Amino acid sequence: MKVLVVGSGGREYAIGLALAKDENVEKLYFAPGNGATLELGENVAINDYDELAQFAKEEGIDLTIVGPEQPLVEGIVDIFKDYGLTIFGPSQKAALLEGSKIYMKNFLKKYNIPTARYIETSIMDEAAAFIDELEPPIVVKADGLCAGKGVIIAQSKDEAKEAAAQMLSGEAFGPAGQRVVVEEYLDGYELSVFAISDGKNYKILPAAQDHKRLLDGDKGPNTGGMGAYAPTPLIDDILAKKIEERIIAPTIAGMAQDGVPFEGVLFAGLMIVDGEPYVLEFNVRFGDPECEVLMPLLKTPASELFYKAATKDLASLSIEFYDKYAVGVVIASENYPYGKSKPSEIIVDEIVHKNLAEHAHICYAGVSLMEGKLYATGGRVLVCVGIGDSIKEARDYAYMLTGQVHFAGKKFRSDIAYQALRVEK
Repeated sequence: MKVLVVGSGGREYAIGLALAKDENVEKLYFAPGNGATLELGENVAINDYDELAQFAKEEGIDLTIVGPEQPLVEGIVDIFKDYGLTIFGPSQKAALLEGSKIYMKNFLKKYNIPTARYIETSIMDEAAAFIDELEPPIVVKADGLCAGKGVIIAQSKDEAKEAAAQMLSGEAFGPAGQRVVVEEYLDGYELSVFAISDGKNYKILPAAQDHKRLLDGDKGPNTGGMGAYAPTPLIDDILAKKIEERIIAPTIAGMAQDGVPFEGVLFAGLMIVDGEPYVLEFNVRFGDPECEVLMPLLKTPASELFYKAATKDLASLSIEFYDKYAVGVVIASENYPYGKSKPSEIIVDEIVHKNLAEHAHICYAGVSLMEGKLYATGGRVLVCVGIGDSIKEARDYAYMLTGQVHFAGKKFRSDIAYQALRVEK
């Protein structure tokens, strides 16, 4: 099987790593990939989706897997299907679950799927009136894609009104913010739950937890994610059943009922409040860095999972996972997330510790190859992933690996999985 992975980050590297170990996969391509995906396959420098589909057709690509949200929202799946190609991911219409927060919230309301109380509007007076009804903190969201930065958690009513005004004026996020969602703040703990769907059937993956804030103790600004682990002990069978019955199943059924069957990865960002799950957001692709900790846990060949989902044959698949834990620690560049950093050569020490070599690996993200050397050129540079029989063991391997990686200005959190470790003890 020839497989094309669309994207260039750690998520796509993790998918590629799983496919590179897959006996079903004979050739692997990345579009555009990064400086390290060259170790796994061939990078393809084609940005135009029609041209990329033509390339896939000419090369006899059997399966295309789309990593990031932008190509999905822009309709890459529809284009590839027009060429008669097999592609894993939602259609442009289904991708609105992530592409428009208003579409998503109204969908949840229509199908009585639990979420925070909200208003969606383009009128400042309406936003202000609703803000006055709420107790701080108050959440203000831009409607469209903002690269994970379009959510403001305001600590006062005045701050919420200012955030809404900046979005609606186009000042904060341009056209993406000219309609907003204002919603009540839910106080609990977050979970990431992923379901692979073929439009009708679905398979739920082990629940993960992401760490969005830059600094230890969940302090500092929001980021794309500074680390993750899976599975999490913060979910039990009772909660898992509630999530499936109240959120995953009605979403897949509702999308089909609306004539927009959802195929691909449904990523439910949940807040658990007093044991009850609420949807904070839907994404239509794997989270990053959650993908980096889920892929090593997948025992079923990755190609089978993605291919059967893309060909509406998920019902025939019995999905298996290793009885292990995975922890991923993101190593970021010096100025992340505030601005760009100078390119810096990455040096990885030779790993002489046998257990570390067997139980940890790197997923590369913001890296480029220059004159045969790997350089840190992005915000989130790489993820050190540890795998173990307990969260503590996996965490220890991940942090041991961070000590083997060097580049100027590297930074990372030292407390990934801290909530789970409290429970595990």
